[in-house]
Amino acid sequence: MQKNNEKDEGGINPPAAKLPAWVELLPLLVFFGVYQWKGLMPATAAVMVATLGTAALVYVKNRRVPTMLLITAALVGVMGSLTLYLQDDQFIKMKPTLVYVLLASLLAGGEMFKKSPLQKVLGHAVPLKTEGWQKLTWRWVVFFLCLASLNEYVWRTQPEEVWVKVRVFGYLGLTILFTLSQLPLMKKYMMEEDKK
Repeated sequence: MQKNNEKDEGGINPPAAKLPAWVELLPLLVFFGVYQWKGLMPATAAVMVATLGTAALVYVKNRRVPTMLLITAALVGVMGSLTLYLQDDQFIKMKPTLVYVLLASLLAGGEMFKKSPLQKVLGHAVPLKTEGWQKLTWRWVVFFLCLASLNEYVWRTQPEEVWVKVRVFGYLGLTILFTLSQLPLMKKYMMEEDKK
């Protein structure tokens, strides 16, 4: 078994990009399944347990939990607890907004201080020139702010069932499409290997 010697610089975990897809998908699928079966309050409790469970499994496997997974688990715990304690669904519905605003803020703040969090997370796998990382980062900032705005619009104006479907499938689909749309930019700024 190969040890990972990469360090957590500035609170960002480079191995976070290598996490398997189930880490993000499992809590969403649990949330959706329990919602279809029992409704929003039981689904909120279930997603809290599923998120904590995935974080625990990641810790057991890697002996560490990536920063963003910790932040997400904390937000799920706080907003989920408020939802259940107050029996007020707006807290769990606002959680994606907070996550997206937080991600946008971390990326923007990192760029302003010339320490690109996106490059720290993905730089080992995607060798881009500095200008490429800057452009890609600001595009992700805008994208996350758009998702935050979309979440606010959907949960405030649409029926609960619509919000749940958009939350589980819509944001994931939009993220995949956005990622694919950035491939030309990444190709343009990809660093060529030194052939000397």
